[in-house]
Amino acid sequence: MGIRYYAYAFDNDQTEEALADPLTVIGSDPLADALGLEPGFTQGVTDFRQSLTGRDLLYLDKAWPYLQRLTAPPSSGAGARAAYRIFEGRVTYTDDSFTWRPWVRALPPREVALIALDLESISDHDMEAGMDGVCSSCEALGSELAYATQLLHRARDFVHAVASEGRGFAYVIG
Repeated sequence: MGIRYYAYAFDNDQTEEALADPLTVIGSDPLADALGLEPGFTQGVTDFRQSLTGRDLLYLDKAWPYLQRLTAPPSSGAGARAAYRIFEGRVTYTDDSFTWRPWVRALPPREVALIALDLESISDHDMEAGMDGVCSSCEALGSELAYATQLLHRARDFVHAVASEGRGFAYVIG
């Protein structure tokens, strides 16, 4: 199945609770939420429309590492850009790498506004430049670039909407 990225928006009055335990605002079955299935599904039929609106859920599938790399500090010791805060994190592998514990973080409304401004400054050209070196002589680079760019736009729209409503969000990589 792979490691995926999900973000759930929360209202300002939930900030303290979300910061104390981000899992309180993250759905019990994020993949089901993203695919429009019942939580705990083992089989089913879906039209792939999210159970929650785009206002409340951001699903970046497996594109998050590209966005993480794009926004990461350019060198060791360098400062990270604000947008990195929403992509930062790695799962913790356990059981000889057969299982993992997810990375979870909550971001309060005051940080989301700064992140939204930074995301607005990232162009499609920046995304293309950030994909350089992802795979040498990779025939699929064009489709990977299109995929990552589409999800960058989705992240930008989600964060902008969350910021404009004075909300925060929690995310899980796992």
